[in-house]
Amino acid sequence: MSHIDLVDQTFRDGQQCLWGMRLRTGMVTPVARELDTAGYSAIDITGSSMFECVLRYSREDPWEGLDHWRRAMPRTEFRSGVGSNRIVKFGLSPDAILDLWVQTLVKHGMGSFWVYDCLYNLDQMKRLCDTIHAAGAKALGAIFYGISPVHTDEWFAARVREMVSWPSVSGIYVEDAPGILTPDRARTLIPAILAAAGDTPVEWHFHNTTGMGARNYMTAVEAASRCRASTTLHTCSRPLANGPSLPSTEQTLANLTRLGHSHGIDESTLPPVARNCERIAEQEGWLTGAPVEYDAFVYRHQLPGGMTGTLKAQLAQYGMTERLDEVLEECVRVRAEFGHPISATPFSQIVGIQAVLNIVTGDRYSMAPDEAVIYLMNAFGVPPAPVDENVRDKVLNSEHGRRFAGWERPQPSLAELRDQYGGPSLSDEELLLRYMVPAEDLEATRAAGPLRTDYVFTRPATVSDIIARFGELSRTRSLRVTHPEFRLDLSRP
Repeated sequence: MSHIDLVDQTFRDGQQCLWGMRLRTGMVTPVARELDTAGYSAIDITGSSMFECVLRYSREDPWEGLDHWRRAMPRTEFRSGVGSNRIVKFGLSPDAILDLWVQTLVKHGMGSFWVYDCLYNLDQMKRLCDTIHAAGAKALGAIFYGISPVHTDEWFAARVREMVSWPSVSGIYVEDAPGILTPDRARTLIPAILAAAGDTPVEWHFHNTTGMGARNYMTAVEAASRCRASTTLHTCSRPLANGPSLPSTEQTLANLTRLGHSHGIDESTLPPVARNCERIAEQEGWLTGAPVEYDAFVYRHQLPGGMTGTLKAQLAQYGMTERLDEVLEECVRVRAEFGHPISATPFSQIVGIQAVLNIVTGDRYSMAPDEAVIYLMNAFGVPPAPVDENVRDKVLNSEHGRRFAGWERPQPSLAELRDQYGGPSLSDEELLLRYMVPAEDLEATRAAGPLRTDYVFTRPATVSDIIARFGELSRTRSLRVTHPEFRLDLSRP
């Protein structure tokens, strides 16, 4: 049997899937010690989109928040994802910004990154992995799964073989963002990836959208055990697991134990984290995760759960919420016409927005967002399958498309960017924030005052809450609570 490591995704991908990235710094503080001592090999903690949302919606300085989390969790490696050619925006970012982003995160305590590119521009991925390695952090090459005539097991394995040949890569990260990997496909794909990775460790990040993610984790564990490969699974605390999120830590550990595998997680740390998440969701009116019914349609439209919610919101703006299934069918058609890009950021958004426009206007491709135009110019990279040339011609020869004639990805130097956003004295952190969001968002954040590192639960604790919390604190031997009307004494034998 094998020893299995876990990466915690509760407050990054879990809250992204279920809370729309509305997490505030103080919400993590009450359980920082539990997270830090649980035994995770890493905690995935932030990303550029999370920085943007923290500024726009929570009005917090994300650099201060990250520093607070680093001080509160000094033992565990922090992790972040980064695209090979963009941060925040659905368009393209200069290399100078990408390099500064990862270098500055490392300066603030980031220990590892997974580097992704859903068109698999391998030269760009390698360049950024080299930058991360040179900055003193670990780089993992990312494989994002999708279904198409092009994306065979060997297609993915070939990219893994290329990535593990890079000296800067210390691991492979495999993500099924829409949760569409079937058990049958898992039994062929996972061994192919493990064989291609050789001695390089592989991490698995499967969303539980159709309920198959948890099952596929066990397939990955068994396959890795047979070839004695290092295996790491990504999970979330149960209230922020399941549905469009990942499998729960609690059930994953139970499954591993029943199958005879070992892990290094202190399970006494799990209930406090879960209770904290439940109380936050209750107070804020946010979702908690739950297993969902099997939906075969997910395997056709392949959209991550968060993107489906975005489409609903966009249709609501037009009073057309009843046409969601029609839009999802249009996503299938658009993705095929766009050459079957993997359905993850930014291409799930580009395909989804184009599908909405096609349905709303009633004239397919009569309107196209900027990102769709530059995608069809191959500015993001070459799609894995041929693009429908009739679609390309209609978009690029439209009045809007002709404005992009001759467009190339801007590559200003860092000095030029610093001049553009405020001058040579601008700090790296401030430059990145100004690049990410409009000035009014930064002004509103500064006006909101100092960062709050606590989170106050307004509902008073009940006796049941106190007893439950005492039960979670395994190292606490006794507790006394005094009140004008009673005294409560709790102790362990």
